[in-house]
Amino acid sequence: MTATPVLVLLDHAADGTLRPPVRELLTLARTLADGAPVEGVWAAEQEPTAALPVLAAQGVATVHRLVADADLHLSSVLADGVVSVLSASGARLLLAVSSFENKETVARVAVRTGAGVVTDADGVAVEDGRVVTHKTVLAGTWTTRCAVAAPVALVTVKANSVAAEDVPAPSEPAVVEHVVAVSAASRRVRLVERTERADSGRPDLGSAHIVVVGGRGTEGDFSPVEELADVLGGAVGATRVATDEGWIGHDAQIGQTGVTISPRLYIGAGVSGAVHHRGGMQASGTIVAVNSDPDAPIFEIADFGVVGDLFTVLPQAAAELRRLQG
Repeated sequence: MTATPVLVLLDHAADGTLRPPVRELLTLARTLADGAPVEGVWAAEQEPTAALPVLAAQGVATVHRLVADADLHLSSVLADGVVSVLSASGARLLLAVSSFENKETVARVAVRTGAGVVTDADGVAVEDGRVVTHKTVLAGTWTTRCAVAAPVALVTVKANSVAAEDVPAPSEPAVVEHVVAVSAASRRVRLVERTERADSGRPDLGSAHIVVVGGRGTEGDFSPVEELADVLGGAVGATRVATDEGWIGHDAQIGQTGVTISPRLYIGAGVSGAVHHRGGMQASGTIVAVNSDPDAPIFEIADFGVVGDLFTVLPQAAAELRRLQG
């Protein structure tokens, strides 16, 4: 792999600030660039003004701002833009945060360009000129290495896979506009309505460093889970049973059919540890389990286990943490 620019898809919030995992990707991109520039792809109507300080601190050379007469929230339109930037920049590697939307986008880009795709990677390197990724599969029971044989690699990376570090000497990136030629196929799709999710004040589940999860054992009362999450500054997740029962929204579901997470700290309260849930959280750094059943499968993978009533254990833990925090 020759020294060509490494592209990073710049996920951002509605106010134009970058989502935390993007800093990790930019740090990773610098280690893979081999002296070549790191460049970002910005897909929004607003200018990347709010993001520029972080991009400068990460040593980003150029921001490719996509301009289109169609909605860039649509994966097909965004894919048109990414294809255009790949061609214009000559980049052979694109990194993106591992989200449902980004996975759909890179899949569309791969179909149009013949690029190789790896999703949910937790490590990326360049070996003998090829992009090689690391990822866990089969419900977290196997760790694999996958080399991309195609000339262009598109990789979505799990949050918390890299420690973000700023460059010693920040420099203001250049912002270059790319007018996207939206394909006829993309124009057949139209976004008719968008509902903004209310801000809970907690970190995004997929990228949070700390996640507190409630399962069947909560019996529908997530207040101890939410309290502990708020004390720790973490996100709240749930098992499939909890979401199917309507105790919490489906966007909080973690597992093979939900969100895949890899936080530094996972705390499961009343979570049995069924295989479909483990598939979405087994890559967590440290796993803490609280369950009244000593035979619960989650204790098999837990780094620290508490056999006890979550309605007793979690409030005590929250109270002690508040005391230590002063």
